[in-house]
Amino acid sequence: MIRRRSDKELEKMHQANAIVLRALELLKASLGPGVTTAELDRIASDSLAREGAKAAFKGYRGFPASLCVSVNDEVVHGIPSGAKKLVEGDLVSLDLGAIVDGYYGDDAITTGVGEVTQDLQKLLKVAEEAMYKGIEALQPE
Repeated sequence: MIRRRSDKELEKMHQANAIVLRALELLKASLGPGVTTAELDRIASDSLAREGAKAAFKGYRGFPASLCVSVNDEVVHGIPSGAKKLVEGDLVSLDLGAIVDGYYGDDAITTGVGEVTQDLQKLLKVAEEAMYKGIEALQPE
Protein backbone atom coordinates (compact mmCIF):
# COMPACT_ATOMS: atom_id res chain seq x y z
CA MET A 1 0.00 0.00 0.00
CA ILE A 2 1.26 3.48 -0.84
CA ARG A 3 0.77 6.06 1.89
CA ARG A 4 -0.43 9.49 0.80
CA ARG A 5 2.00 12.21 1.92
CA SER A 6 1.10 15.64 3.26
CA ASP A 7 2.31 18.80 1.56
CA LYS A 8 4.82 19.26 4.39
CA GLU A 9 6.17 15.72 3.90
CA LEU A 10 6.39 16.21 0.14
CA GLU A 11 8.35 19.43 0.71
CA LYS A 12 10.89 17.57 2.91
CA MET A 13 11.26 14.92 0.21
CA HIS A 14 11.73 17.67 -2.37
CA GLN A 15 14.40 19.30 -0.20
CA ALA A 16 16.29 16.02 0.15
CA ASN A 17 16.14 15.39 -3.59
CA ALA A 18 17.24 18.95 -4.42
CA ILE A 19 20.28 18.49 -2.16
CA VAL A 20 21.14 15.24 -3.94
CA LEU A 21 20.78 16.91 -7.34
CA ARG A 22 23.13 19.75 -6.36
CA ALA A 23 25.68 17.25 -5.04
CA LEU A 24 25.50 15.18 -8.24
CA GLU A 25 26.04 18.33 -10.32
CA LEU A 26 29.11 19.13 -8.21
CA LEU A 27 30.38 15.56 -8.58
CA LYS A 28 29.92 15.63 -12.34
CA ALA A 29 31.92 18.86 -12.51
CA SER A 30 34.64 17.22 -10.35
CA LEU A 31 35.17 14.23 -12.64
CA GLY A 32 38.51 14.07 -14.39
CA PRO A 33 41.48 11.86 -15.06
CA GLY A 34 43.36 11.08 -11.84
CA VAL A 35 40.43 11.73 -9.50
CA THR A 36 39.86 8.78 -7.19
CA THR A 37 36.46 7.40 -6.35
CA ALA A 38 37.29 8.05 -2.67
CA GLU A 39 37.76 11.75 -3.52
CA LEU A 40 34.32 11.74 -5.12
CA ASP A 41 32.89 10.22 -1.94
CA ARG A 42 34.50 12.99 0.13
CA ILE A 43 33.06 15.64 -2.20
CA ALA A 44 29.60 14.05 -1.86
CA SER A 45 29.87 13.80 1.94
CA ASP A 46 31.02 17.41 2.26
CA SER A 47 28.25 18.64 -0.04
CA LEU A 48 25.53 16.88 1.96
CA ALA A 49 26.97 18.09 5.27
CA ARG A 50 27.10 21.72 4.06
CA GLU A 51 23.37 21.53 3.37
CA GLY A 52 22.50 19.89 6.68
CA ALA A 53 21.65 16.51 5.17
CA LYS A 54 22.75 13.07 6.32
CA ALA A 55 24.16 10.54 3.85
CA ALA A 56 21.48 7.89 3.35
CA PHE A 57 23.76 5.04 2.28
CA LYS A 58 26.61 5.35 4.79
CA GLY A 59 26.21 2.59 7.34
CA TYR A 60 23.17 1.09 5.63
CA ARG A 61 23.69 -2.67 5.87
CA GLY A 62 27.36 -1.96 6.48
CA PHE A 63 27.95 0.18 3.38
CA PRO A 64 31.10 2.19 4.19
CA ALA A 65 30.57 5.29 2.06
CA SER A 66 28.15 8.11 1.26
CA LEU A 67 28.38 7.61 -2.50
CA CYS A 68 28.08 4.53 -4.68
CA VAL A 69 30.54 4.78 -7.59
CA SER A 70 30.68 2.25 -10.42
CA VAL A 71 33.27 2.67 -13.17
CA ASN A 72 32.82 1.13 -16.61
CA ASP A 73 31.59 -2.46 -16.24
CA GLU A 74 31.60 -2.56 -12.43
CA VAL A 75 28.39 -3.73 -10.82
CA VAL A 76 26.08 -1.03 -9.48
CA HIS A 77 26.67 0.29 -5.95
CA GLY A 78 30.47 0.23 -6.19
CA ILE A 79 32.41 1.11 -3.07
CA PRO A 80 34.69 4.17 -3.39
CA SER A 81 38.43 3.55 -3.14
CA GLY A 82 41.55 5.65 -2.93
CA ALA A 83 43.21 3.17 -5.27
CA LYS A 84 40.61 3.57 -8.06
CA LYS A 85 41.63 6.53 -10.25
CA LEU A 86 39.46 7.68 -13.12
CA VAL A 87 40.91 7.85 -16.61
CA GLU A 88 39.86 9.72 -19.73
CA GLY A 89 36.99 7.92 -21.43
CA ASP A 90 35.70 6.07 -18.33
CA LEU A 91 31.96 5.64 -17.89
CA VAL A 92 31.01 6.48 -14.29
CA SER A 93 27.75 5.89 -12.43
CA LEU A 94 27.21 7.99 -9.31
CA ASP A 95 24.41 7.07 -6.91
CA LEU A 96 23.70 9.28 -3.90
CA GLY A 97 21.06 9.46 -1.21
CA ALA A 98 20.35 12.09 1.44
CA ILE A 99 18.12 12.31 4.50
CA VAL A 100 16.52 15.60 5.55
CA ASP A 101 14.41 15.54 8.73
CA GLY A 102 13.79 11.81 8.24
CA TYR A 103 12.83 12.08 4.56
CA TYR A 104 14.92 10.55 1.80
CA GLY A 105 16.12 11.79 -1.55
CA ASP A 106 17.95 9.44 -3.92
CA ASP A 107 19.20 9.86 -7.48
CA ALA A 108 21.87 8.53 -9.80
CA ILE A 109 23.59 9.67 -12.96
CA THR A 110 25.87 8.00 -15.43
CA THR A 111 28.33 10.12 -17.37
CA GLY A 112 31.68 10.04 -19.09
CA VAL A 113 35.04 11.25 -17.88
CA GLY A 114 36.33 13.76 -20.40
CA GLU A 115 36.06 12.58 -24.00
CA VAL A 116 34.27 9.24 -24.41
CA THR A 117 33.97 7.06 -27.49
CA GLN A 118 31.08 7.45 -29.90
CA ASP A 119 29.81 4.04 -28.78
CA LEU A 120 29.63 5.21 -25.15
CA GLN A 121 27.98 8.48 -26.20
CA LYS A 122 25.35 6.46 -28.06
CA LEU A 123 24.87 4.14 -25.07
CA LEU A 124 24.29 7.11 -22.76
CA LYS A 125 21.83 8.70 -25.20
CA VAL A 126 19.83 5.51 -25.85
CA ALA A 127 19.69 4.62 -22.14
CA GLU A 128 18.39 8.09 -21.24
CA GLU A 129 15.78 7.96 -24.01
CA ALA A 130 14.66 4.51 -22.83
CA MET A 131 14.31 5.78 -19.26
CA TYR A 132 12.07 8.67 -20.36
CA LYS A 133 9.96 6.37 -22.56
CA GLY A 134 9.47 4.11 -19.54
CA ILE A 135 8.44 7.06 -17.38
CA GLU A 136 5.97 8.23 -20.06
CA ALA A 137 4.43 4.75 -20.13
CA LEU A 138 3.65 4.74 -16.39
CA GLN A 139 0.00 4.70 -15.50
CA PRO A 140 -1.85 4.46 -12.20
CA GLU A 141 -3.58 1.18 -11.47
